[in-house]
Amino acid sequence: MKISFVLLQLILGPIFLLGFVRSDPDPLQDYCVASAENPPNFYGNGVPCINPDQAIASHFATSALSTPGDTRNQFGFSTSLTNTNNLRGLNTLGLAMARLDIAPDALLPLHSHPRASEVTILLKGSLFVGFVDASNHLFTRQLRPGDCFVFPKGLIHYLYNMDKEEAALAISGFSSQNPGLQISSSAAFTSNPGIPDEVLEKTFKIHGPDVAKIRRSLGG
Repeated sequence: MKISFVLLQLILGPIFLLGFVRSDPDPLQDYCVASAENPPNFYGNGVPCINPDQAIASHFATSALSTPGDTRNQFGFSTSLTNTNNLRGLNTLGLAMARLDIAPDALLPLHSHPRASEVTILLKGSLFVGFVDASNHLFTRQLRPGDCFVFPKGLIHYLYNMDKEEAALAISGFSSQNPGLQISSSAAFTSNPGIPDEVLEKTFKIHGPDVAKIRRSLGG
């Protein structure tokens, strides 16, 4: 009897665990338009909904991705993301879209999305993309207009515009309305408070002056 109970725990444990690590939960209604009148002291995992009877067509449309982003920064890229402020109707639907503008010879550096998988379609220019899986295997692809590439949830990846003259334009879809973005280099060297130098030295096999130099170059 005791052995059977242990086996039951081993079988049901992973099933219950999956319920906590899956993507955004399925909506319980056709839509849940985000309310713009959130109570200031209300906190929750998501955005409250308006009365469905008050929903209008404009809640489900946006021009947030129609304008080119400003790529005049240290990496030369810009991302414009749909969210519950500029596209209130996506609330609870478990998806988001982003416009990616990458300048010539520029990079969207190593980063991850902790809450979403990503599928990217290249519209203009060319991109060299890749991601690294949990066994440190690198998957890469050279994209041309019309090509798609998938980045699995939480894995480190990059998008590099190797063209020296033409900018690249891509659209990405995410499996969460709030995918999150963590740039690996910034997380390591410009966190607040900062990660101790000794930790960075041992992690990256570098010396103190190198840590300071990298921090300065990243604005830390």
